[in-house]
Amino acid sequence: MKNKTVKSHYDIIIVGSGPAGLGAAFKLAENSECSILLLEKKKISSGGLRNDCKQNYTFPVGFPLEHWSQESAEKLLKEVKTHLYPKIEQKYNIEKYSKRAQKIGVQILSIDQSHVGTDKSSQLISSLIDKLKALHVEVALQHEVHEVAADKKEIILTNGSKISFKNLILAPGRADYDWLQEQLDTLHVEYNDNIVDIGIRVETKEEHYPIVKDYYDPKILFPNKVRTFCTNSGCAHIVREKYKGYYSVNGHSLSKENKPNGLVNFALLKTIRLTEPVVSGQQFGRILGQMVMQLSGGSVIMQRVGDFRLGSRSKKETFNSDLYDFEPTLKSAVAADLSLSMPAKILRDIWKSLKMLDTIIPGVLHPSTILYYPEIKTYSNKPKFINENFMVKDSYYIIGDAAGTSRGITAAWASGIRAANGILASL
Repeated sequence: MKNKTVKSHYDIIIVGSGPAGLGAAFKLAENSECSILLLEKKKISSGGLRNDCKQNYTFPVGFPLEHWSQESAEKLLKEVKTHLYPKIEQKYNIEKYSKRAQKIGVQILSIDQSHVGTDKSSQLISSLIDKLKALHVEVALQHEVHEVAADKKEIILTNGSKISFKNLILAPGRADYDWLQEQLDTLHVEYNDNIVDIGIRVETKEEHYPIVKDYYDPKILFPNKVRTFCTNSGCAHIVREKYKGYYSVNGHSLSKENKPNGLVNFALLKTIRLTEPVVSGQQFGRILGQMVMQLSGGSVIMQRVGDFRLGSRSKKETFNSDLYDFEPTLKSAVAADLSLSMPAKILRDIWKSLKMLDTIIPGVLHPSTILYYPEIKTYSNKPKFINENFMVKDSYYIIGDAAGTSRGITAAWASGIRAANGILASL
């Protein structure tokens, strides 16, 4: 697909083939005769669909409240299901956990969820792309957009090619957060990015976090804007992801066809809203990530709960089967001291939340449990939209996690539908 020849003009260009871009493409292709080009800089769609492919189908999870009502979200979630065909995970016996949580001021949300698995996600993506092609959408993989022209309806690819359009949808994922900012600056669109999520990823044995047997991805809300995020069990492992200037950790799990490894991992994130003088969430996240790189010699760090409680740095010898009964799945993480790397205010709130979690689900703070840092989510650009369809100027729409219209696969897809509805109404 790298050498695919694209035309010089399309009615609609969609940049980004993640769930937001796909949602827009399907809605437009199924309801118009427009010429549509879907551009993707990678060999295959990435983002949430590629990484584990966990889907939430209950409002408000994934839906920023400033952009969504329950009615509007639930209406479009029905449409999302017609393309993703989710198999909803069953939940059992969560009442006992909920009652414990309520007693200490913690909330457990009951969410309809579906899970594909990292090993199966590429098949899902390929089938979706094939369906779009059958609907006469032109899909150009490994075609990267360098910039959007400021003074005319035209995009410029990294190879120098120029393509004009009638309508443009920018649908970048979280990893292209800063690229989107550059385009917003070029287009003279106002925005802010003063929110960032900073946290850790916890890895422990499933027997120490048994709630996952009853509730695949528990959504738990703690005081001080701390929450659990992206729980993985079954055949679960932790990965290191490259961002500009630093690494962040993330969690994956394979489909149920794979042999379980008996481990669980989940993120515990604190939402930070910045004010003067540092108002950029992206900048703040990069500073923290780079500090970890300096302290670790160029990687992410990990620490056993037992060492953390003693106020001792974890060492390489700590991470073997002689001292504890499981080894870390992210071998490249460096044994270190979490308290030297994370701002104290953030660490206090996260540690307090972990102790509350251990009250609700006794065992999660077993001495062998591993705390990885950092997990940083900088995906909340907030452009100034001029209508409910996420238009930022005439014929320009911006959607997806990097644009702050969503926080997850299903909401991103729904935001794509809303942008498409705006274009369809203008035809």
